[in-house]
Amino acid sequence: MFSSLTDELPAPARIEPPDEADTEAWRQRDIRPRGRIKQMLPQTMFGRSLLIVVMPLLLLQAIATWIFYDRHWAAISWRLSSGVIGDVGLMIEVLDHAGSEAAAARVLARAGALTGLHFTLVRGAHLPAPAPPANTLVANQLTQAMQGRVDLPWRITGFDDPDGLRIEVQLHRGVLIAEVPWSMLYSYTNYIFVMWMVGSSLILLAIAIVFLRNQVKSLRRLAAAADSFGKGRYVPFFKIEGAIEIRQAAVAFMTMRDRIQRQIRQRTQMLAGVSHDLRTPLTRMKLALEILGDDPVVEELKSDVAEMEHMVLDYLDFARGEGSEAPVETDVSLLLEDIAAAMRRDGAQLSLAVPAEYLLPVRPNALRRCLVNLVNNAQRYGSHVWLTAVEGDDGLDILVDDDGPGIAPADRDRVFRAFVRLDPSRNPSTGGVGLGLTIARDVARGHGGDVWLETSPYGGLRVRLHLPR
Repeated sequence: MFSSLTDELPAPARIEPPDEADTEAWRQRDIRPRGRIKQMLPQTMFGRSLLIVVMPLLLLQAIATWIFYDRHWAAISWRLSSGVIGDVGLMIEVLDHAGSEAAAARVLARAGALTGLHFTLVRGAHLPAPAPPANTLVANQLTQAMQGRVDLPWRITGFDDPDGLRIEVQLHRGVLIAEVPWSMLYSYTNYIFVMWMVGSSLILLAIAIVFLRNQVKSLRRLAAAADSFGKGRYVPFFKIEGAIEIRQAAVAFMTMRDRIQRQIRQRTQMLAGVSHDLRTPLTRMKLALEILGDDPVVEELKSDVAEMEHMVLDYLDFARGEGSEAPVETDVSLLLEDIAAAMRRDGAQLSLAVPAEYLLPVRPNALRRCLVNLVNNAQRYGSHVWLTAVEGDDGLDILVDDDGPGIAPADRDRVFRAFVRLDPSRNPSTGGVGLGLTIARDVARGHGGDVWLETSPYGGLRVRLHLPR
C-alpha cells in the first residue's frame, strides 16, 4: 500500500545548488593588479589619489623651472655678464687715453668705487697662455661678451675661487686685471624662486594629504564594517561621512546588512518552527508503534521514524548554524580541549595538539556544533582522530585528520552541498542526511572563514577549518 502511494507522487523538483568551485575561486582570487606598471603604482586609494594630486604639481614645477632657467635666469645672467665686460671694456678705453702714469693711477683708483670691480695694472707684464674656459653658463656668457667687445688678448681664471673670478687683458702698458665678485655675475632671485616653489609645493601637499586622509578614512571605516559583517561580528551603525558617493555606499551597505540579518532571522525561525512542529507527531508515532508490539513491519516503521527524527535534529542544527548568537571573545584552544575531552569520554581515540591560548571573537555554540560534526565524521569513518590547531599570520587553522578511506578529490566539492551523501544508503548509522559538512561550512563562513578537504598525512581525510582574526 505504501509503495503504491509513493509511486503516484510526482518526483520532487531538482534545485541545483550554487557552484562551489566558482564561489571558492572568487574567494581565493588575487585582488592585486596585473601588469608590471600597475604593480609599480600605489596600491591604496590614498596613494593613488595623492599621486593624482602630486603628478600635475610636479609637472607644473618642472615646466616653471625650465621656463625660469631657460628664460629668466639665462637672460639675467647674460645682462650681468655683459655689464661686467662693458665696464672692463670701458676701463681699457680710458687707460688707452690716459696720457700719464699718474692719470692712469687715478683712473684705476676711481674705477673701483664706481663699478664695483677691483682693477689692477701690472706694468710691463705679459699675459700667459690662456687657460681652457670652464663649461658653465657664466663662463660661456663671459666668453661670448669678451669676444664681442674686447679685441685684445685676454683670459678668464678663478672659476673655482669662492670670492670671485679674474679677467686679465693684455695692454701695451702691461696686464690689466679685473677682480669680479660673484655677486655681480649671479642673480640670487633663483634661490628665492626655488624656495618659493618648494615651500608652496610642501604646503599644497600637506593640505592635500589632510583632505585625502579624511576622504579615505570614510572608505576604510566602511571596509572595516564590511569585513566585520562578513566574519559574523556585530556591526554598529557608524557615522556616515565623506563625499556623496561614499555616503551612498555606506547607506547601501547598512541597508544590505539589515536585509541580510532579517532574511537570516526569517530562515532560522522558519526552519526551527517546521522542525519543532514535526517532532510532536513523530513522538506520537513512536508511542503508537511501541503499543503495536514486535512485528517486522512495525520494526521497519520504527526505523523510518528514527531516521526522520535524526533528520529533524539535523535540520535544527542547520537552522541554528546562522542563528542570532552574538560573537564573544573565546579561547579557541580551551574550546578544542573541551570537545576532545567529551569525545574521549564517549570512547573516541583522539590526539590533540593546540596552542596554549588563542583568543578569537566567535560564536562559541555554533563553532562547537561545527567542530563536533567534523570530529564525529572523522570518528565514524576512521579508527583514530587527530585534532590540531595551527596559528597563522591571518588567523587559526583547525585540522581534523583521520585514518579512514578518505574522499576522492573529484567528490570533495560536492559533499558540501546540502543533502548530498556519498553513501547511497539512507542508513542513519553510517551518516545523517548530508548536512554535516554543510553546517560546518555554513558556520565557518559565518565567521568569515571556510572549510575545505585535503588528503591527510595519516592516510585518510583532512578537514581544514580556517578562522580569520
